[in-house]
Amino acid sequence: MKNDKVEESVHRSITVEEPPEKAFEMFVNKFHEWWPQEYTWSQEVLDFIAIEPKQGGRCFERGPNGFECDWGRVIRYEPPYAITFTWQIGLNRDPVPDSDKASIVEVRFEAEDSQTHVQVNHHSFSRHGEGWQQYVAGLASAQGWSWLLDKYAAAFDTQS
Repeated sequence: MKNDKVEESVHRSITVEEPPEKAFEMFVNKFHEWWPQEYTWSQEVLDFIAIEPKQGGRCFERGPNGFECDWGRVIRYEPPYAITFTWQIGLNRDPVPDSDKASIVEVRFEAEDSQTHVQVNHHSFSRHGEGWQQYVAGLASAQGWSWLLDKYAAAFDTQS
């Protein structure tokens, strides 16, 4: 019998040549340095994007004329080991103010000698409602979390 069940989560990981403190700092405090504007609401007019580094902090972006758009909330903040935030971005890339309709992104930073293994678990996609299967497929594709983590890792190369 064929199994038509669609996975409701995306698991991706990458290892960076940095200790957990620096890996965490790049992911959270320097989010604006690596997150691609293609993955923002503002797109090419993006001015700034950030995750506020605290429990309850906003995930937001700023576009032209100071217009800000919240796209998530930090629900777990344990530097340099983990951060979890809501992904309040709808299927059409619009911000969704209702956190009950958000998927969840958990990021863990585990030391491996002088490196850090960064693990992303993006789950609870069904909370986005009808069409969530296509959403999970997109973020599981080569242009999803794998591409995002490649951008993250490449940001270390630009640091001096």
